[in-house]
This record gives sequence, C-alpha cells and structure tokens, in this order.
Amino acid sequence: MFEIRKSNDRGHVNHGWLDTFHSFSFADYYDPQHMGFSVLRVINEDRVAAGTGFGTHPHRDMEIITIILSGSLQHKDSMGNGSVIRPGDVQRMTAGRGVTHSEVNPSSTDPVHLLQIWLLPEQRSLEPSYEQKSFLEESYTNQFALLASRQGSDGSVLIHQDVKLYRAKLTASVNLSHPLSSLRKGYLHVIHGAIKVNETMVLSTGDALKISGESSLNLTADTNSECIFFDLPN
Repeated sequence: MFEIRKSNDRGHVNHGWLDTFHSFSFADYYDPQHMGFSVLRVINEDRVAAGTGFGTHPHRDMEIITIILSGSLQHKDSMGNGSVIRPGDVQRMTAGRGVTHSEVNPSSTDPVHLLQIWLLPEQRSLEPSYEQKSFLEESYTNQFALLASRQGSDGSVLIHQDVKLYRAKLTASVNLSHPLSSLRKGYLHVIHGAIKVNETMVLSTGDALKISGESSLNLTADTNSECIFFDLPN
C-alpha cells in the first residue's frame, strides 16, 4: 500500500529567522493524522538565517539525525562535543536520559538548509552519545547509500533502533530499484526534483510516500533529483 503525503500538506511556519516545514506534528503544528510513521517521529525541513539558530535546549529519549543540504551548522552539547556540520555530513545524537545542545548558523551571510530527523529509540534512558560522519556525493549518486543503521553497517552512523536510513541522488532518466520486505514499512521523502515511483506515482520536492506491505521500490528521476528513504519496523 502506498500513501502520498504532499509537500503543501505539511505544517509550515516562518519565524523570520527560521522557515520550517513539519512532516509530522511538531511544536505548534498538531495534526492527529500525522503523529509519525512507525518509529519515525519527526522530519523537519529547516532554513535558518545567517547568524541565528537554536539556543541551548534539552532533549531526552530520542535518536536525532541532522543532514545538511546547504550551508553549515555549528553544534555544541552538554557532552562536550563541538563541531560544524556541512553538506555531506550526517550527525547522530542519542539524547537518552537527557542532553542539552545548541545549533547555530555560523555564517554572517548565508542561510543553512537542513533536515532534522527524530526516531524513537528501542529503549528509554540510554547513555547520551554523539557521532558525525561525512559521505561523498559519489557514494549516493544513482545508488542508495546507507547513512544510519542499528549496527552502524557500511560506514553508517549507529542508531539505537531497527531502522536503515538511505540517501540517493538520481540524475535524469536513471532508474533505481530497492527491495522491500512486506513485513516492514518504508518512508520516502523527496529532497528536491521529481521522482516517478513504481511507474504510477510522481513525487516532487517535499513530497513523501508511506509504504507498507510492498516488495519493491522502483524510482525514475524525471529531472536531477534527490531523496532519503527509511526502512522501518512494523
């Protein structure tokens, strides 16, 4: 079964310094029909103005993944980590029993465009931890690159949940297939472009597709496009 979630149906708030789209209920955006999907709880597409950002704030019992699409983001946390995340980087923070952090755009001129993803962990009160890895664009061009997984397989960041997160950048007319288990769920989010799915559905920038009970995923790019895909437990 496939269910399309159109970009314009997402929650949207423009605070001036932050222009954000919420795929699922978040903060002041509440939609009881979109509280999450499987263990996927949040996909926020954020554009943060130069020199602004999120001040120090707390999290707990959440696996938080940040993917930078353009610009850069400076991270500091209560575990003593400090880093700048750039395009190609994937950051994972296990909030566990409690952590505080800040995320600020260090540029004085350029905005930062990012995806922030929250996954429910397999258990509560984990030891807080942090990980950051960089992925070359070639590794996910016309193929799925594994960014995050429970085992940290194939150079991915390790998450405390039975999830595999992939990224793919497709050039026009390229076909890309990925096997699915009918016993699991999938979630496809289009970062940009236009992607035809299984020859019957066309998804554009910001659109998403909920998948359950299917055995394969076939993607064809109508134009240069990019997406992320979650392999999720039922």
